[in-house]
Amino acid sequence: MQIKFSKIYNIVFSMILFFFSIQSCKNESIDQNYADNDSDGFYDMIDNCPFVPNPDQTDSNSDGIGDFCSDMDDDGIIDVEDNCPENYNPYQFDGDGDGIGDKCDLVDFTSLPCINGLAGEYPCNGYDLVGHLSIEDLSIDFVENTRVNDSWGWKDPLTGKEYAIVGLSSHTSFVDMSDPDNLLLIGILPTASVNSIWRDIKVYNDHAYIVSEASNHGMQIFDLKRLRNVENMPSVFSPDIHYTDFGRAHNIVINEQTGYAYPVGNQDPGRSFSRDPGHEGGLFDGGPIFINIQNPTSPVMEGGFSGVGYCHDAQAVIYDGPDSEHIGKEIMIGSDAQHVDIIDISDKSNPIILSTIVYENTHYVHQGWLTEDHRYFIVGDELDEAADGINTRSRVLDFTDLDNPILHHDYYGPTLAIDHNGYIVGDRFYLASYKAGLREIDISQIESKQMAEIGFFDSYPQGDGSGFSGAWSVYPFHESKNIIISDIQNGLFVVKREN
Repeated sequence: MQIKFSKIYNIVFSMILFFFSIQSCKNESIDQNYADNDSDGFYDMIDNCPFVPNPDQTDSNSDGIGDFCSDMDDDGIIDVEDNCPENYNPYQFDGDGDGIGDKCDLVDFTSLPCINGLAGEYPCNGYDLVGHLSIEDLSIDFVENTRVNDSWGWKDPLTGKEYAIVGLSSHTSFVDMSDPDNLLLIGILPTASVNSIWRDIKVYNDHAYIVSEASNHGMQIFDLKRLRNVENMPSVFSPDIHYTDFGRAHNIVINEQTGYAYPVGNQDPGRSFSRDPGHEGGLFDGGPIFINIQNPTSPVMEGGFSGVGYCHDAQAVIYDGPDSEHIGKEIMIGSDAQHVDIIDISDKSNPIILSTIVYENTHYVHQGWLTEDHRYFIVGDELDEAADGINTRSRVLDFTDLDNPILHHDYYGPTLAIDHNGYIVGDRFYLASYKAGLREIDISQIESKQMAEIGFFDSYPQGDGSGFSGAWSVYPFHESKNIIISDIQNGLFVVKREN
């Protein structure tokens, strides 16, 4: 139990006064009442800090305790000796030795322009490094072997501030990135059960929805508006809602147009971990679970779909593409380990499989994203680079006819890195490519089967090749054009296109 220093001080001070009063009653020298232990010119009986010289008697918060004795954060270290007087930090950690405690220290970072192919130590082409937080910076009680995974973003509609939401094996971190040179960890939300290298995040209606493959994790719902007024940073948060109608999930998909969340991958037949009690076969065989989140903190499960088996990742949209038969329907495109599935989920009680695509040399269909005109779907296979000894390959599917999609063409990148998560903004495809970092690919000529890499930022300078290290995900949707990279070993990067 923590005892506030100010309370201890008041008790001791009262005892001293009582002692002096008793002594004076014994007709001892009246000078005892006028002792000045700190020799600052104020008798102890009227000194607001009798044991530390403070001739100005400064008391900034008017609590009756002089600033030289005050312990604003109640960590047992008086403010004048505390390297972070506004945040509880009894151990006084100061990793960079600058005299400012880690709990208060804005990251000592200066943006690094991309010059001659390097931004500091990081290989680059056209991208400047404007902000960085290590895994330790993203943690409160750092533990070795903590790893970063997914990331997403949020813009506060009231303040206009942009945030990075970063998943780690033990928690989720919330970072104010309104000043990228001084990225600020606002707080963390610990895992709902045990640690896991898989954690996934999406945002709807100013709330973050977080799932994990940690056993019995369920879904954490966190009101992001709470980040506006945090007094002690970084704080340890609790979720607003912990939804437990399912256990583990590999990923979560949200359709912001309909207000539905779709946790996917409740089981994975490729792994041998034990199942959640009651979910031994995987809820809906690992297919999408349908959860109504139109009231963000009152989620309601409305069923699910087992017709395609395990779903690793997906995208759900109100379709507005070239196939007039399906315009206006809610369509889910699932990257389902061994195939891509197109499902009409407009009627949650009666999902309909429109088509299934099995391409040649399938190894592990991982994740994909629609072009903004809904005509093409760019999908990545997580294991083909290593298995086939090829450069990064993205497969482009033609969705002109949702009932009969075809392979349009393959795009090969310039490195051997494994492609992981990729997203499309306009005519640019932003790909997290593990050991090769962020790759920006021009898809303006995709109809003519032409795609070209036009920029990159390699967040993993430690090595190249097809290993599972480096950039897990990217978030290219912020209006500022600041792009988030979450790197498994190296933390959070914020990069931006050169002017």
